[in-house]
Amino acid sequence: MTFTRSILGAAATLALAAGAAGADPAIIFDLGGKFDKSFNESAYTGAKRWQEATGGSFREIEMQSEAQREQAIRRLAEAGSNPIVMTGFAFGSILDEVAPDYPDTSFAIIDAVVDQPNVRSVMFSDHEGSYLVGVLAAIASESGTLGFIGGMDVPLIRQFGCGYAQGIKATNPDAKVIANMTGTTPAAWNDPVKGSELAKAQISQGADIIYAAAGGTGVGVLQAAADGGILSIGVDSNQNHLHPGKVLTSMLKRVDNAVERAFNDGPGFETGQMELGLAEDGVGYALDENNEALITEEMKAAVEEARQKIISGEVTVVNYYENNTCPAYDF
Repeated sequence: MTFTRSILGAAATLALAAGAAGADPAIIFDLGGKFDKSFNESAYTGAKRWQEATGGSFREIEMQSEAQREQAIRRLAEAGSNPIVMTGFAFGSILDEVAPDYPDTSFAIIDAVVDQPNVRSVMFSDHEGSYLVGVLAAIASESGTLGFIGGMDVPLIRQFGCGYAQGIKATNPDAKVIANMTGTTPAAWNDPVKGSELAKAQISQGADIIYAAAGGTGVGVLQAAADGGILSIGVDSNQNHLHPGKVLTSMLKRVDNAVERAFNDGPGFETGQMELGLAEDGVGYALDENNEALITEEMKAAVEEARQKIISGEVTVVNYYENNTCPAYDF
């Protein structure tokens, strides 16, 4: 069985079952919850897939506030969980401080680099996958105006938006890109009402496709797009099924694979930085029965050509992290 431990409020304790197997792996979900239908849920899918394949058990904690990060890591480590995986860059500085206190525990963090001997840092080339969905959006758009709605305004999300804008501009230099961020605090990851409002505002400006990279907030973006008669683009998990025939595609970020691999590798796994891009199938786009009627052969050919050129190095997608600027959009 899965040992599920949700934190309910800032003063709550993280009581873990006494006598549980000491080597059970664990996962800590970032704000937005494990069922955000996006980033966290992809991580949960990987953990569940490991459980179903191995018959093992794992512990889990869902964050409810920023103040609980350190407490969550320490309680799991002290309870003997190993390895411990955490989703999200916001754990980075805290893990950097905590990891040395538990040298025999293996930690994995997604979307942040923590230079400690017992930490695996998993980074994704979000800009490469976002470039591909930008290519698809530019071809599918009839108005030539395309939207992007991010969650918390941080370099990670600008990385998504920048790759998307580059794919659009490479395909249609005359296209117009509209971008909005939901907020500047972690609450921006789980505000579907605000996401819906931003989507409606972009629709009023002529956007006929909107890419949401906003965690749980994106659910509101996709809903507003479907209600407004335009297409949307999902992120992280395959979100095509949320509105069949109305979601152009989803930019896949294989967080599930990263979690499953960490659980499979177990205590003492290889540490250091791991970069997962198009060449490693770490990112991509979703094509299934829910959107196949929307993706023409021309679009498939264009996106495959772009994918191959990026992998070969013929096309370089500018990395916002490294440049703090975007050649296709002034964030």
